[in-house]
Amino acid sequence: MKIHNGWLQNVTHIPSPHHDERPENVSPSLLVIHNISLPPGQFGGPYINQLFTGTLNPTEHPFFDEIKHLRVSAHCLIRRDGEIIQYVPFHLRAWHAGQSSYQGKEKCNDFSIGIELEGTDFEPFTTAQYDSLTKLTCSLITLYPEIKNHITGHSDIAPNRKTDPGPYFDWQRFKTQLATHC
Repeated sequence: MKIHNGWLQNVTHIPSPHHDERPENVSPSLLVIHNISLPPGQFGGPYINQLFTGTLNPTEHPFFDEIKHLRVSAHCLIRRDGEIIQYVPFHLRAWHAGQSSYQGKEKCNDFSIGIELEGTDFEPFTTAQYDSLTKLTCSLITLYPEIKNHITGHSDIAPNRKTDPGPYFDWQRFKTQLATHC
């Protein structure tokens, strides 16, 4: 997987307006794994793309009215079939972590890359997702070597607010795949 000017090559790009510049002289050193489904528990459809681009129609589902005020994004989404969609170039700050702290450093968005897996806290992720996540992570480690030792879940950096990627994310499987492929 190649990265050029912050963008993965040969994946779908859907630019999000929900990003800004990282602080001066700060580059990514942390990878944060999330999960998302919209509406909750449903996969496929255009709603995650719409949320990350600020075009989600709050009348299309009752849950959407609750989140219509959000201005969020991630760098990438990995769909159930392994497809990767990129919203924000890696050198820019996506708005994925919110109030957060990692090893005593606040504001994780400043120094992290956020990857969303299409999923929930209540069911396993797919082999295709682990494979795509592994390839993507290996590419990120090549570009930002510090990430290799700093990969965590959203629940770890915002423990009182978030639960994702959830108990069904198989950290051991992911770490084994990284050790084999990176």
